[in-house]
Amino acid sequence: MTISADMDLSQLPFWSLPQAHRMETFRRLRALDQPQFVPEQPLPFIKSGAGYYAIVRHADVVEASRTPEVFSSEPCSNSIPDMPRWLAVYFGSMINMDDPKHARLRRIVSRAFTPRVLAKMEEDLERAAAEIVDQAIKEGPRDFVTQVAARLPVRVICDMMGVPPALHDLVLRRTNVILGNADPEYTGIGPELTRLNVARGLARLIHAGYSLNRLAARLGDERRKRPTGDLVSLLVNGEERLTSQELGSFFILLVVAGSETTRNAIAHGLKLLTDHPDQRRLLTDNFEGLIGKACDEIIRYATPVIQFRRTVTREHVMNGMRYRPGDKVLLFYNSANRDESVFRDPDAFDITRDPNPHVGFGGPGPHHCLGAHLARREMTVMFRELFTRLPDIRAVGEPDYLLSNFINGIKHLRYAY
Repeated sequence: MTISADMDLSQLPFWSLPQAHRMETFRRLRALDQPQFVPEQPLPFIKSGAGYYAIVRHADVVEASRTPEVFSSEPCSNSIPDMPRWLAVYFGSMINMDDPKHARLRRIVSRAFTPRVLAKMEEDLERAAAEIVDQAIKEGPRDFVTQVAARLPVRVICDMMGVPPALHDLVLRRTNVILGNADPEYTGIGPELTRLNVARGLARLIHAGYSLNRLAARLGDERRKRPTGDLVSLLVNGEERLTSQELGSFFILLVVAGSETTRNAIAHGLKLLTDHPDQRRLLTDNFEGLIGKACDEIIRYATPVIQFRRTVTREHVMNGMRYRPGDKVLLFYNSANRDESVFRDPDAFDITRDPNPHVGFGGPGPHHCLGAHLARREMTVMFRELFTRLPDIRAVGEPDYLLSNFINGIKHLRYAY
C-alpha cells in the first residue's frame, strides 16, 4: 500500500488534522495484512534513519511491550531518530534503557510510588486540588489548562521532589517546552521544518533540559548534606542511590511524564464529559462508583501519549511479520486503544466500559508507567473537587491542540461554570 499525503504519519501536517480523520487512518492501517513501513521525516541537525514500522494493533503493541529482549528501548524510545549525545545528556532517562540498567533505576525510584507512600499523599492531593479550584474561582474562568489541569500534576511532582513553591511556575514553563514537540507556541518550530525553526526549537529544548537538570542537581547536593525525607532525599541517600546525572534525567522524566498524562487527561476529560452529557450524568449520579472506570476510559479514548519507539535486536516474527535487527518500530497506543478486535464500539466514549484493557499507560512489561496509580488519583481528586464545587463546569468551544506526533495534548481550553 502506498502512503497518501493524508496518511503519512511522519509528516507534521497529518498531526494537525482532526482527530476523527487520524483515527480513520489508523483504522485503515489496522486492516492491512502487515504493519506499514513509514519513511522518516528528515530533520536538520539530527541524523534520521530510513523509517519505521507502524505497530497499530492492540495484540502487537502488547506483545512487543512484553518482549523487551527483542523490542528494545535502547538506544532511544522517546524519539524516532536516534537522540544525539547533546540531547541524551538531559533526556536519556530510564525509559531509554533495558535491563539490567533499567531495572536498577526503576527499583530505586519505585520507592516514591508504593501504595503506602501514595496513601499518605491523599490529603495533600485533596488540599492542592482545593487550592487550585479556589484560585480559579478567584480569577474567573479563562483557560482550563493553565488555571486547573496543568497546575495539579506539576505541583504534586514538585512537592514530592521538594522543589520550592516559588519555582513551580518555572518548572511548568520548562515542561511546556519539553513537551512542545513541533508546536510553534512552545518551541517556535511549526509544521515547516526549516533549519532556522528547528535550530530555534532545539535551543529552547536544550535550555529547558539544562535548567531542570541543574535544579535537580542542586536539590540533590542539598539533600545529601541535609536529608529532609522528601523524594530527592530518598533517591540520593542509602545503599542504592542516583548519581547527579541520573537524578537530573529522572527529574525531567518525572515532571514531564507526570505532567503530560495527567494534565491532558484532565483537560480531555472535561471536554469529553461536556460533549457527552449522558456520560457526565452517569458519573455525577454515582461518582465514587464510576470514577475509576471513567478515568480509564478518558485515558483510553484520549491516549495522552501517542507512541513510543522500540528497536529490534534480533530476527523475530510477530503476527506473520518478519522483523530484522536494527528495524525501528513505533508502538501506536492511540491506535491500539481503538482496536475493534478488542474494544466493543471503540469510537464510543463509555465510562461504564468493562473490561477496558487499554494501553494508555504503555503496554504491559517493564516499561509500564510507574505513576499510573498516581495519575488516576490526581484525576479522581480533581474531578471530585470540580464537580462538587462547580457542578455546572463545562468546556466552551474547541480546544487549542498541541502540534505533536508524540503527545495528544490540549494547550488551551475555554470553560465556564
